[in-house]
Amino acid sequence: MADAAPTEEFVELTGGRVHLLRAGTGEPVLFLHAAGGAGVWHPFHQGIADAGFEVLAPDHPGFGKSDEFPETEAIDDLVYHYLDVMDALGLARPHVVGASFGGWIAAELAVHSPHRIGSLTLLSAAGLRIPEHPVTDIFLLPPAKLIATLYHDPPVAPLTASPDAPPDLDAVIAAYREATSLARFSWVPYLSNPKLERRLGRITAPTLVVAPSDDRLIPVEHARRYVARIPGAAYAEVPDCGHAMYFERPAEFAAEVTRHLSEHSLSAHPLAAAESGASR
Repeated sequence: MADAAPTEEFVELTGGRVHLLRAGTGEPVLFLHAAGGAGVWHPFHQGIADAGFEVLAPDHPGFGKSDEFPETEAIDDLVYHYLDVMDALGLARPHVVGASFGGWIAAELAVHSPHRIGSLTLLSAAGLRIPEHPVTDIFLLPPAKLIATLYHDPPVAPLTASPDAPPDLDAVIAAYREATSLARFSWVPYLSNPKLERRLGRITAPTLVVAPSDDRLIPVEHARRYVARIPGAAYAEVPDCGHAMYFERPAEFAAEVTRHLSEHSLSAHPLAAAESGASR
């Protein structure tokens, strides 16, 4: 059976529109993307949808086809932005999966509003400041070096375009826009919130932290620190993989995520039982 194509939607919020891709049926999974890959339905997404979940993948403000939301200026603003997105989508307490920059947003969301998170999955999440294990500054890396940093086995560049061919201006403009948006949220302090680590004990959702074994951007020590600070968090590591995890090893990461989601059904959440009783 061929994979069903995702539907494309726009969610209207005060201040702009959020672009969203959605596919699958079952318990809702809100996926918060990394700095790259916005606005595209990846095999990783399809793997989760095929496992019996409804995957909702919005683009962050200033990424993909989402509007800028100029008043969204920092990580705390993104928390309120995604609470608004959840309300607009009718998501009372979804599974939340965040990768890298999106993992940072997911962690902050779970700290701020633990009652709104059914389960939490962090995939090589940014957000922590560990001076002895610094995060590589992607804003300083040339494109060739960036690819080598993101992948365990960097993909071979396709030999389809002539060196003399003009650049794809739409792609250049989109990349500049997204880099500018990332800098807006994470330039100072770089990809971190120094207060986050001491607040992680507020998280109550069942949490899985997954890391690639060869992460040259966010050292695996960051994932292990998340596990140490989040009550009851579990840890998994995918071998022979770099930071571009759901591009490089989509099946393996989807399998880890769906295993966690299946083990922590939203219907079994303690708040679900309380809400069911209150509705009678």
